[in-house]
Amino acid sequence: MQIDEMLKVIEDALDELKAKDVMRIDVRELTSVTDYMIIASGTSNRHVSSLSDNVLEKAKAAGNRPLGVEGKESGEWVLVDLGDIVVHVMQPATRQFYDLERLWQSAESRRAQQQEPSE
Repeated sequence: MQIDEMLKVIEDALDELKAKDVMRIDVRELTSVTDYMIIASGTSNRHVSSLSDNVLEKAKAAGNRPLGVEGKESGEWVLVDLGDIVVHVMQPATRQFYDLERLWQSAESRRAQQQEPSE
């Protein structure tokens, strides 16, 4: 399955259970660990757990077995590692505290500035 198709499967799985504030970040130029990060919020421990379970179920059905899952016990932040795509499902307070979007976007800004020709 192509990565674009897998991204759609994951985003549809999150949308199906009404994930909040789903964001896709292209990190191909920033790290060799993964190509994309998808970050989404759930409204409670149970919602975060259900969202991550649905992502796992849909990814497996599409033929993409996870490399790992972390954080299911607490339900505050579940990370689903699908290789080329890493999915973070968090409660809003946890998401705000770690602010992964800003972290990765500022890394992209720094990389772009470093590549600009000096005058």
